[in-house]
Amino acid sequence: MATVTLSELTKIYSNGFEAVTDLSLTLDDGEFLVLVGPSGCGKSTALRMIAGLEKITRGDLYVGDRRLNDVAPKDRDIAMVFQNYALYPQMTVAENIGFPLKLRKVSKAERNEQVRQAARVLELTDYLDSKPAQLSGGQRQRVAMGRAIVRRPELFLMDEPLSNLDAKLRVQMRADIAGIQREFGVTTFYVTHDQVEAMTMGDRVAVIKDGLLQQVDSPEDLYAHPANAFVAAFIGSPSMNLYEATLRRSEDPSGDCQIDLGDQRLTVPAEVVAARPALEAYLDQPVVLGFRPEHLEDAAVVTEHPEDQRLDAVVDVREALGAETLVHFNLNAQGVESGDPDALDEMRDTGRCTARFAAETRARVGDRIRVNVDVRNLHFFDRQSHLAINA
Repeated sequence: MATVTLSELTKIYSNGFEAVTDLSLTLDDGEFLVLVGPSGCGKSTALRMIAGLEKITRGDLYVGDRRLNDVAPKDRDIAMVFQNYALYPQMTVAENIGFPLKLRKVSKAERNEQVRQAARVLELTDYLDSKPAQLSGGQRQRVAMGRAIVRRPELFLMDEPLSNLDAKLRVQMRADIAGIQREFGVTTFYVTHDQVEAMTMGDRVAVIKDGLLQQVDSPEDLYAHPANAFVAAFIGSPSMNLYEATLRRSEDPSGDCQIDLGDQRLTVPAEVVAARPALEAYLDQPVVLGFRPEHLEDAAVVTEHPEDQRLDAVVDVREALGAETLVHFNLNAQGVESGDPDALDEMRDTGRCTARFAAETRARVGDRIRVNVDVRNLHFFDRQSHLAINA
């Protein structure tokens, strides 16, 4: 185990394409850090530079006190798990797990003992004599993890290891991988495009876009305090609703402010604005306003709410999910592009809004409803830079 330091790591290909730019991260000893971002953002390239499968164009990579830029992959003491398992089909589970030890010429007795220990943690003891073809996808992924872990590497790399599993198995394996990592305590760098996976597994989560690190923080702080509109929209499912709006000082002596959102208006209490002093400089100017689906409520269910903190809407789509109901409607407001290439353009252009209502809601398609807005959890971003207005 070791501390891992990425210092301004950069990858530029021969055609001039810059896949990763000045990526700086530090993984503490034993930490589970997840690098997440949309397809093509450079996250797998970053991982491959750490593994030695891609040459580092600029910057430094340290594991402990060792600079690894020019060290061959086999000499880096790094283990990697791929999304396609890469198991040897002719070998048993025990032989697959023990293969790295065999290459190191570890004695058969010691090798068998270490394989048994890994199999116990991975719940593979009953399958040691089985071949990969006889296993489920989740069991094959456990074997791949066992083969990596049994080496006791300084660093554990995972490249979207759950992408080939079905949805139910992915949920189970998320918890299993996190538990196994804690059991062994190996410093782990995990790459995924799935933000739910990132948020549920990582001690910290680093968000990357177009090869540039956007923010690195705990899952809780990443969700509550996004650094910019991209992180705000990318983290959270369903995505944060983002619109152009104008914040104005109310004529009321209370010191409250008002937000013009399309043809509707919300009152924002003075204390909400006071908590973000930088907002004073944005009064009467366009800003980007964001609010999460879970901070909207059906006013017919939650009746105790200020009238001037509600929006009028007509339900377009209703998704009953059992424990909750997602309701989609249009606001006569300009949606804002977050920079996520996977976002739906029509949702931005039409001002589509998503609310996460309690299961008790009776809202149906075509209904006119009133929507409570939790103005304490509004997010504000600079219209030009899309940086959060927090201070």
